[in-house]
Parts: sequence; C-alpha cells; structure tokens
Amino acid sequence: MAKHSPGIIFENDDFVAINKPAGLLTIPDREQTEKSLKEFLIDKYGKIFTVHRLDKDTSGLVIFAKTEEAHKFFSRLFEERKIEKFYLGIVLGKPEETSGLIDAPISEHPLHKGLMNVHRNGKPSQTSYEVLDAHKHYSLVSFQLHTGRTHQIRVHAKNIGHPLAGDPLYGDGKPVLLSSVKKKFKLSKHDEVERPIINRLALHSYKLIFDNMQGERTELVAEMPKEFRALMQQLKKLG
Repeated sequence: MAKHSPGIIFENDDFVAINKPAGLLTIPDREQTEKSLKEFLIDKYGKIFTVHRLDKDTSGLVIFAKTEEAHKFFSRLFEERKIEKFYLGIVLGKPEETSGLIDAPISEHPLHKGLMNVHRNGKPSQTSYEVLDAHKHYSLVSFQLHTGRTHQIRVHAKNIGHPLAGDPLYGDGKPVLLSSVKKKFKLSKHDEVERPIINRLALHSYKLIFDNMQGERTELVAEMPKEFRALMQQLKKLG
C-alpha cells in the first residue's frame, strides 16, 4: 500500500485536498478492480463528494468536498472556471517557444474510444505553458488549464510536437532512463537492470488557486514529484 499513500495537503470543515499518487484511481471505475482514492476517503470520513478528478496516471492535487453545500460550491467553481489550475510536466525534447497559449479544439477520436485528438470541430480548448527548465532530451514545463477537456494537457503537448514523457496514449510511453541521455552510463553494481528515473506519465497537478467558501484567497500546492526533480538535476549535470 505504500506507493498508494495519498497525502493530505489541506483540510477544513468544507473540503480536503489530497496529493494523489500516480497509479491510483480518483474515483471507482466500472470494473471495481482496485480501490480508488475516494474509497480511501470514505473509510476515513464516512461521507465524501467528488468535485473533479485526475487521470489514474497523473499525480497531484485533487479536491473532495465534505458537505453537500461545499460540493455545490466547488462544482460551480470548476464549471465557471473560477479556479486556476497549474500542472507540471516533463515533455520530450526542447520546445522552441519558451511560453505560449495552445488554442486547439479537442474532440474524441472517431476510431479509438477513450482517445482524444485536436480537431477543428472539437470543443474549444486552451492551455498556457511556460518552459521552466529546458534540455535537449527533456524539458520541465508548467501548464495552466483554461478549459477542462479530457486528456487536455496530454493532447496539447503532443500538438506542439513535445508529448509528455511516459505517455502511452499520446507519446512513446517509454520510461525515462538515464542511459538514454548520458553517454557513459554505467549500471551500479547492485543493479542487474537499469531502474528508470521516471516510470509513469510525467504529469503532476501542482497548484490550485481559488476563493474559498469564506471568500478568502486560497493557494494549494503539491510540490514537484521527487523523480521530476531527480531528472532535472541529472540533466543539469550533463550541461
């Protein structure tokens, strides 16, 4: 259970904000094959209300309401886009533009169920991005969502030619290996095979900013995953 240990970032009488680990469902799926974050929270609080969700493979901040009143309040915040949503992602390569707005409509793929793509007849979709740390092989990028489409950041990152690392749907799905960027890579004597630095979709819900039910400006942060930091430190060493 250790790898699925969600951490509480903040809670009060209205809501709880969790740092969801990658690989954990936010809410139960149809198959009910594995326990979801919501079910962990029901065990803890008794009653809990879903406000929004993250993809199973995305880590980071997710909010659950504790009361019906809070559920209505937060659902409205998300619907009316009155909550600022920031993500951190590791993308393949080095984007030419260091910042910009990706304004590209998204629709469901006509042939592949569950897959989204950019299409002129899709729903309006906007993502701002800023490159925080750029290297030839991988770059750390901050994304801000202005709309909330399924897989939006993943689709938009692919659309600018720099899909997220480890993305099996919109990128190459490969784990991030130090040997792929370091010419004179040597395995440590304890390892028979190389351990990936990042072995999952490299996307993290980093920050949410909103006015809470008492009208107070609230900023919640789930710090950068340590494997993202480890990769950027290794890339810095390589120059």
